Amino acid sequence: MAFDTNAFLIIFTGSLIAISCGFLGVFMMLRKMSMTGDAISHAVLPGIVIGFFVSGSQRSLEVIIGAGLLGILATLMIDWLRKRARVQLDASIGITFTLLFAIGIILINLLAYKVDLDQECVLYGEIAYLPIDSWITKNGMNLGPRITWLAGLNFLFVVGFIYLLFKELILTSFDENFSSVMGIPSKGVNLALMSIVSYTTVSSFESVGAILVVALLVVPPATAFLWTKSLMPLLKLTAILGVSIALFGYYLAYWIDSSIAGMMVTVAGFFFLISALIHSKKPAWLKGTSSSNPPLEFE
Repeated sequence: MAFDTNAFLIIFTGSLIAISCGFLGVFMMLRKMSMTGDAISHAVLPGIVIGFFVSGSQRSLEVIIGAGLLGILATLMIDWLRKRARVQLDASIGITFTLLFAIGIILINLLAYKVDLDQECVLYGEIAYLPIDSWITKNGMNLGPRITWLAGLNFLFVVGFIYLLFKELILTSFDENFSSVMGIPSKGVNLALMSIVSYTTVSSFESVGAILVVALLVVPPATAFLWTKSLMPLLKLTAILGVSIALFGYYLAYWIDSSIAGMMVTVAGFFFLISALIHSKKPAWLKGTSSSNPPLEFE
């Protein structure tokens, strides 16, 4: 199979989304909040419906703003239930996303029952359609797929966010009380992180769908964590896994004529299972090897 332009665009866009989600997922995992991304992906449905009702378009800025605000609201609800109501984190996440998701379904039935907008089209995307959705200028110039530009912009946002708040993210992820003593506004940093997670989740819906977004937030960081406990190698390995998932997922989907997004999730799960099996065998494999040059180095 020749590597054509469409294949490159799909793999490149998938890689950008995978790296963006993976980087954020690393800090979510360190905070033991990995499944908050799943909650956000469901909880933003009311915001999407309201944004669509206001603008009349699924691709408008109002939809992104509405979904982002609902993502922040979901984060605040989870935090309030966990800290003030003293509900366990997993229960807080379950209560929040089921409540907001149910409200979104009700709003669809009330406000959008005559249009093609339902929970299925919101939660599932197909990246294979990406090449045919191009930005065309007034002069007739084709700037390439709109989703690719949005994925690139989101990638820059995520990298810039981590670069600017790297120290704050580390301190608040490992010891929130100590960071507060150091004068770092841990609640503000957490809210900023959840806000960009919300934006990344929503901006990736149309191209890959919520299922793949949640998988990319959780699986690559968890897989990388099996191989290294150092933060910088963890981020680098997460990025490598993200690109590998996009690459192998595309070609395997092409080979068996299946969903690209679904195959990417499958590849991510396969990488994790293989890593878990290797990690479980580590003590036996390291027996008798030189400590100065171990095959896996954990810090």
